[in-house]
Amino acid sequence: MLIPHDIIVKPIITEKSMDDMAEGKYTFKVSKKATKTEIKKAVEEVFNVKVERVNTMNVKGKIKRQGMTSGRRPNWKKAIIQLTEGSDPIEFFEGM
Repeated sequence: MLIPHDIIVKPIITEKSMDDMAEGKYTFKVSKKATKTEIKKAVEEVFNVKVERVNTMNVKGKIKRQGMTSGRRPNWKKAIIQLTEGSDPIEFFEGM
């Protein structure tokens, strides 16, 4: 079993994710092996909040070329966390 800090890799800071924060939704890059229940428990433990729902998606890495050489960026997993109504926001995102 993974520890919570191994499950949550990093937050995703984009214009769309910042707009979703007003609705109580936060976006994270997570471990590819993590399940929704593991992600929920990890976020609740690390950030001390109550999670209502977890949506996950597998993101394919883009193909990149440099001259004749072709390569691929790695695949990764994204999780969108919905907090319960009336829950405090995640403090990590407050200054952004």
